[in-house]
Amino acid sequence: MAQALFKSWFVDFDPVIDNALAAGHEIPPELQARAKARKSLQASAEQRKASLSGDRSEQKSGDILPESIRQLFPNRFVLDAQMGWIPEGWEVKPIYSLAAFVNGAAYKAFDPNKNQQGLPIIKIAELKAGITPQTGFSKVEMPEKYRLKDQDILFSWSGNPDTSIDTFVWSLGPAWLNQHIFRVDPHADVTRSYLLGLLRHLRPVFAEIARDKQTTGLGHVTVKDLKELMVAVPDDQLMNAFDAQVDSLFSKSFGITKAIQSLAKLRDTLLPKLISGELRLPEEQQPAKTVIA
Repeated sequence: MAQALFKSWFVDFDPVIDNALAAGHEIPPELQARAKARKSLQASAEQRKASLSGDRSEQKSGDILPESIRQLFPNRFVLDAQMGWIPEGWEVKPIYSLAAFVNGAAYKAFDPNKNQQGLPIIKIAELKAGITPQTGFSKVEMPEKYRLKDQDILFSWSGNPDTSIDTFVWSLGPAWLNQHIFRVDPHADVTRSYLLGLLRHLRPVFAEIARDKQTTGLGHVTVKDLKELMVAVPDDQLMNAFDAQVDSLFSKSFGITKAIQSLAKLRDTLLPKLISGELRLPEEQQPAKTVIA
């Protein structure tokens, strides 16, 4: 739901199209098909409102967003030499300018051990499978910039373009950041929700960049690529409005992830003991035996 809203606002520019239609401004040729779809949606919304209220005269044509949010969007498009048609007043910036991209340290620098002493060292394998018996740990006190905490945004920039180049939200507690992964810290004027939505939306773009450099099955996205990849950025009022709409969704998603991890850990602890007979269910909770006549 959060990604669908991000796409509607910041990729398809639906609210800007709606405002332009209402103001009678010209819609760029590339957005005509989207404008036609928006007109149809507005007409359906108007009919539903009229049928519910019985008074069509009081309905604004096709209003979908609250007025306070709708007014934050411009009602015109301008042609940018790099991006094509973008909403008036939005800035074209390299994605690298929106956040600090902190690369992890080399694996050997952590002096890793397999005895689970210290903090886990997070490689791309851990981003996909979690902490496993194959995960290395470290007791070395590395610089603070390599320390991870829950809800950090992580971008894996090296590996198989289709399976490894991706954006993650860290959820397994304190850990060390290995190389080939950026921790992405939004700048003060960029909201976390907007940045997370943007990185996730750009996954196919990142994969294609990595594929163009693919050797022996691996590709990568460099700092140079991030400095060259341009995006149309709204003002901070719109970012804050988006954050207010989706922050609870991201929080709920993170909470569900933590609950799944707790249940999986409980399962992995109890199941071997139940199978071995070390733990037994009370008589009334044991499954009924099937009697075959």
